[in-house]
Amino acid sequence: MALLPPDPVFCLRSSESCSYYSLCFHTPEHLYAGTDKGTVQLWELQTNRTSYQLSVGSSPILSLTHSDDALITQEKDGSVKLWTLADAEYLLRHEISTEHVGFCRLAHDAQSSTVIIPRDRAAISVLCAKTFTETMRFAPTADDEKALPYGTVMCFQPIEIQNQRYLLAGYESGALVLWDYRTGRPVGSTSHYITEDADCLQTIDYDPVTNRGICGGSADKLFVFSIDRKTQQLLPKSEIGIKNAGVHRVRIRKDLKVFASAGWDGRLRIFSWKSLRPLAVLTEHKAELLDVAYSEAKVTMWNAPIMAAAGKDGQISLWDLYK
Repeated sequence: MALLPPDPVFCLRSSESCSYYSLCFHTPEHLYAGTDKGTVQLWELQTNRTSYQLSVGSSPILSLTHSDDALITQEKDGSVKLWTLADAEYLLRHEISTEHVGFCRLAHDAQSSTVIIPRDRAAISVLCAKTFTETMRFAPTADDEKALPYGTVMCFQPIEIQNQRYLLAGYESGALVLWDYRTGRPVGSTSHYITEDADCLQTIDYDPVTNRGICGGSADKLFVFSIDRKTQQLLPKSEIGIKNAGVHRVRIRKDLKVFASAGWDGRLRIFSWKSLRPLAVLTEHKAELLDVAYSEAKVTMWNAPIMAAAGKDGQISLWDLYK
């Protein structure tokens, strides 16, 4: 007899009618949620109620992250803002326009205290996380684009290989590229995901322990790859078919036991990271899912680390899965 998929431990619903575009745990008890109305809600997971709402702008909050002392928001219209907490209020300290109007989310690199943002078309900027001063820019040259079609940048993630910093980036064409922080140049790439159907990559995650990554986008597949540690070449490994095309997010859990994909079809799919075997298809949501986040530690109310998922149906589902 097949096991039934698990139920969420709780579902958060705002009194306001909104869609959720982004999620971020700051502490295990505090979950930040960015809405389509340009606001960020702070949910207290001890009471499962909102305790604060920040008005950021009028555009959906595409991405948000919280460092030790600041909240960083990215709006879909291209604005990135740095907020610091003073007297129980978030105050705007810095603002920058990315010149990127699209779906590529920023990344916060806590190790180097930088924020990585998409720029116009294929360019990517690295900013100081405290001042928003640009410290590096990755951009393909004309010769690069002759050798490999790029298109608009769609996703990226900073990684480390043998104590050296690199940036993995996926593009509208389906190209996957590895950039070297020392030179600002691409050192590895693959055109394996460039297809006749013009599928684009939209999300990527990487696990340095097993040296494997997972990416996806508009296709009806998730793609597993590795990186040659000596040559930095990207090596396609396998594909995982999904019933309905399209994922907005793939996220590997910190304990490396599972990973999750947030589907355009509203399905939250859970897979074993070791075997890549599907474990569950969660159907709590009734519209497309846009983000997934994991708590770093146990949430007191459930005495367990929690996965949160949210999207266009206006609810945030909380899960305790496969410990």
